[in-house]
Amino acid sequence: MTTQYTIVLIAYVSESRIAAEDDFWSRATAVIELTDAFPEEALLGLADFSHVEVLFLFHQVAEEKIVIANRHPRNNPDWPAVGVFAQRAKSRPNRLGSTICRIISVSDRRLTVAKLDAIDGTPVIDLKTRDDSVSASSTVTQPQWTHELMRSYWSSHSDK
Repeated sequence: MTTQYTIVLIAYVSESRIAAEDDFWSRATAVIELTDAFPEEALLGLADFSHVEVLFLFHQVAEEKIVIANRHPRNNPDWPAVGVFAQRAKSRPNRLGSTICRIISVSDRRLTVAKLDAIDGTPVIDLKTRDDSVSASSTVTQPQWTHELMRSYWSSHSDK
């Protein structure tokens, strides 16, 4: 049995990048603009934080591309086949993305952030402050292939 919930879109991303790519997400800024359903007061106090977690939808992933089992990340046979929940791929069952971004500014109904790996028009479903008091208190460990996968993720095209 599948339980379904309704999620209200709170904002959209305004960004110069119009197509999703695997790497080179270091562009300067992205603007998250609230929908008309939310007043600018919804962002009140956010500027007191340095970072925000942006939860968004990978809205351009076709249903037939969704992975529910395992695969080689980025279809690279040099990396192990791992389950969908052991990777951050966009072809996830609910097409949810999450990125912790540095807050640049909050003005009116707009939140400007650095290093958001979402394309222009991406629907935003939530914003959560990055707060050390609710973060994991132990050291994070991860397999070596994830470091290889992310090597160029936050670089610019000129860093190749």
